[in-house]
Amino acid sequence: MAEPIVMPKLGMDMTEATLLNWTKNVGDTINVGDVIAEVETDKVTVEVESPVAGTILDLQAEPGAVIQVGAVIGHVGAAGEQVQADRAPDSAQPVSVAEEKQVAEQQAAAPAKPSGNGAAKTAAPPPVQPAPVEETNGHLPDGVRASPIARRLASEKGIDLRQVKGTGPGGRITRADVESFTPSAAPAPAAARPAAIPAPSFGPVPTGPDVEVVELSKLRERIGRRMTESKQQVPHFYVTTEMDVDALLALRKQLNEGLDEAQKISVNDMIVKATALTLRKFPNLNSHFYGDKIVRHKRINIGMAVALPQGGLINVVAKDADRTALGTMAQHNREMIARAREGKVKPDDIEGSTFTVSNLGPYDVEHFIAVINPPEAGILAVGTAQKVPVVKEDGSIGVTTRLKITISVDHRVSDGAEGAQFLQAFKELIQNPMRLLI
Repeated sequence: MAEPIVMPKLGMDMTEATLLNWTKNVGDTINVGDVIAEVETDKVTVEVESPVAGTILDLQAEPGAVIQVGAVIGHVGAAGEQVQADRAPDSAQPVSVAEEKQVAEQQAAAPAKPSGNGAAKTAAPPPVQPAPVEETNGHLPDGVRASPIARRLASEKGIDLRQVKGTGPGGRITRADVESFTPSAAPAPAAARPAAIPAPSFGPVPTGPDVEVVELSKLRERIGRRMTESKQQVPHFYVTTEMDVDALLALRKQLNEGLDEAQKISVNDMIVKATALTLRKFPNLNSHFYGDKIVRHKRINIGMAVALPQGGLINVVAKDADRTALGTMAQHNREMIARAREGKVKPDDIEGSTFTVSNLGPYDVEHFIAVINPPEAGILAVGTAQKVPVVKEDGSIGVTTRLKITISVDHRVSDGAEGAQFLQAFKELIQNPMRLLI
């Protein structure tokens, strides 16, 4: 039986992605894990892998199409097997009875046409824009017909849909209509919807030869929105401590002696390992907050913030960091970070984070605090290890390498005492690093 291939959810806040190209064609035989497509999200280019093995029976989207999470983009099955189209690949919304009838009529009337790969699609109808449930029941919100994504986008931009001219079937407003809408071209709405997070107004944007106006990239816009939501809605508290890392650095040097560059362990790898082992003792901090519920994760997956060459950042995830051998984890981390910086991450690289580490150690930063990535309950900020004079227990003066660490915690999930206890346990591991190898 043919198995559908759907657009995976590539990140906690992802709702859609743009198909860049297919890497396989209809008729190709593939294995589980083979890359079949490249898609672009707001953050990065991602390779989509096949969850099943078999023959590609059809591909239901053209390069450039915006595809929502959960939408069927193709089928894999036995060679020559016939498949029935599931639904339009540009939406994950449920299809109404009327739309199913429309699909059937179009399927019967329209012959198969070549796909973007030059291979014929099997029984793939032209895309049908699904209507929201309230529209199929005869009730139109605000008295206008619009796709769900168009309504969401209009809400975010503060656009009154009554002022937008729809170009879809029956005058339905589409995403493209909202994106191309120019408010100045229409009368000011009497009661325009406010943006989800209103941007502050500082008057007209300056122009002229003395300034350069740069439009926000999708990535920077997404980061700004997510971080604003976090700082506005998540009650952060911060706890900082300082620790001696001479023993940690000595162990790292010993472990890396004689290893190839590709096998070497970084300080960040050791910090990620120590974070994961400490979270075993504090499962409450390995949680996600969902309004009236706290979900404690049994697996410890540490997100690592990676700065991208083009600006912005993305989290890659060290899965089961508490149970994975340090050397093995270091190799996996290096590969994921390289793919992120090349813009070629895999879905598994960025999914499933339960707690995050942000390390600015390479940038000569003494100390900083990080913003929580909701719904996670905490994030660890790592500064730069520095040699400083210290007073030893016997009263003598010496020089050691010290590192400042700050944990940011969601006060709805935990309290200051638990944050401080976490850092105490973390510090104990860092100053006795042989425990990272057990």
